[in-house]
Amino acid sequence: MDRLHGMGDLFFSEPFLEPRPILKALRQEGGAVLLIDEVDKSDEAFEAFLLEVLSAFQVSIPEIGVVRAKTPPLVFLTSNNVRDLGDALKRRCLHLHIPLPDAHLEEKIVATRVPGVEARLTRELVAFVQGLRHLELRKVPSISETVDWARALILLHAKALEPDLVRETLNVLLKFEQDIVAVEPKVGEYLAKASEAAGAAGGE
Repeated sequence: MDRLHGMGDLFFSEPFLEPRPILKALRQEGGAVLLIDEVDKSDEAFEAFLLEVLSAFQVSIPEIGVVRAKTPPLVFLTSNNVRDLGDALKRRCLHLHIPLPDAHLEEKIVATRVPGVEARLTRELVAFVQGLRHLELRKVPSISETVDWARALILLHAKALEPDLVRETLNVLLKFEQDIVAVEPKVGEYLAKASEAAGAAGGE
């Protein structure tokens, strides 16, 4: 029994601890930048765990003890408001709202991330996405969806937005069937507005 007890103590020791990003960030001698993405999609237990990290820059590990940061890391949390975060977590954060980009900035982002897309097509697809964001959708397209859609259009050798092509690829932009059903009948209307906006932006 003494030998088994000694083996148990061995397993719950530092050599058997696998550091994850939070622990690694706390242990960096010169400090670190820690990104915790989409914290609103985590459960409340993880949110409670973060309170110690954000208030004291430490974590308590059973059987091992407390690990404190020599240099507190810079911690960034992102949230898409899938659920409300607790007041205790909010009190430990400075809040910055980052809105979706305007058409000009989004065109630059698409051109950078998808260099093979033509300028006219870029203006059209961005104008189309910008138009969708004014609708009452369950989830409006984010920048990542715009980039994914541009990549899909390149793979399909698209030179311009056509109604049938847009309908076939709407599931890249819209993640809920009810949104696709709502947009699909009005694709022609939204495309006409996007083409007009793209022409005006390009000086055509």
